[in-house]
Amino acid sequence: MNAKPASASRAILTHFLLPEDANPAGNIHGGVIMKHIDSAAGVAAFRHARRNVVTASIDRLDFIHPAFVGNLLILKASVNLAGRTSMEVGVRAETENLLSGEIRHVASAFLTFVALDEAGHPTPIPSLTCETEKQRHRHRMAQARRKTRLAEKQREDACDDDPDQCLS
Repeated sequence: MNAKPASASRAILTHFLLPEDANPAGNIHGGVIMKHIDSAAGVAAFRHARRNVVTASIDRLDFIHPAFVGNLLILKASVNLAGRTSMEVGVRAETENLLSGEIRHVASAFLTFVALDEAGHPTPIPSLTCETEKQRHRHRMAQARRKTRLAEKQREDACDDDPDQCLS
């Protein structure tokens, strides 16, 4: 399977934020932004794998600034790391005030996706080729997050096997 450049899977999606996306104060619900982050990440993951993908986890989601009714939500997604069957996708969510043109960073997230074959089982994906220093930096950071995720998973599995060991 040939490696794919990180630029081949990059995705940019937009969504006009409407009153049904907001609370009574006009702030957009975090869950609405989360849904759109997941969609943008899914597009980038699908582009990389060229097959169905599912969200396995959201490693981190940080809300930085509020989004408001009437803003344009802009989601920028890219694959940061590709393993054997899974990949990490980073998403940056911004809003544009269409009246003023002001762009604000509203959220960032890292999600893990798994590629599936026709039977719904994990299946191999292409490796990732980083073309720029920024992509190489994202790749290194993603490797560190993966190492942390795997260590945490091992601790959780140990607690499942012996819950008394995890009481502290």
